[in-house]
Amino acid sequence: MKRFYADVTTAPADGGHAILLDGRSVKTPKRAALIAPTPMLANAIAAEWEAQAETLDPRTMPLTGIANAAIDQVLANPAPFAAIVAVYGETELLCYRADSPAELVARQAATWDPLLGWARERYDIGFTLVTGIMHQPQPAETVARLAQAVSALDPFRLAALQPIVTIGGSLVVALALLEDHIDPVEAFDTTHLDELWQVEQWGEDVLAAQARDARRHDFAAAARFLTLL
Repeated sequence: MKRFYADVTTAPADGGHAILLDGRSVKTPKRAALIAPTPMLANAIAAEWEAQAETLDPRTMPLTGIANAAIDQVLANPAPFAAIVAVYGETELLCYRADSPAELVARQAATWDPLLGWARERYDIGFTLVTGIMHQPQPAETVARLAQAVSALDPFRLAALQPIVTIGGSLVVALALLEDHIDPVEAFDTTHLDELWQVEQWGEDVLAAQARDARRHDFAAAARFLTLL
């Protein structure tokens, strides 16, 4: 789509702050007004629209995309969306450990155990650690309390948490990031620990590196979205 506007501004609106293109509110794909809940998020979304050249490129507008998802997909009925995110608690990445080599086992323990410890204290839950990749159920109370924490989130935080969880595969890391217990770079590297360890041992594959960089970009955008709420 060609750029069809000259000026990008923001203005207070019912429910938050609108992003205006030549004085008209930006619409979501379902034609709802794109209203950001905070002025910081509105300004950041406006900056994405302002930065567009002659042709709009949605790939360079991740904050707009997450806000659209919050309004169009989550706002009216957040429970199903929350369930999609919460289900990752049943297969928590940090609970699945290698049995060898010793260096990887030690690195997983050093990196992942403190985060599980944080979650145990924060949510009063326990975890079942597994050696290998065969599924083992987590305690029902753990799954329920993590799901409760997710369900308590507003639609905008839910929409941002979804790519963080799906990219990283860890609900614990996503919640730790949400609560500022871990920074975005550390969070991404924590969830990609095994992959990064393999790179150290065997070298980098160009295509794999490009794919990981794309995931890192999307992960960082969602993490930034959370900081703007």
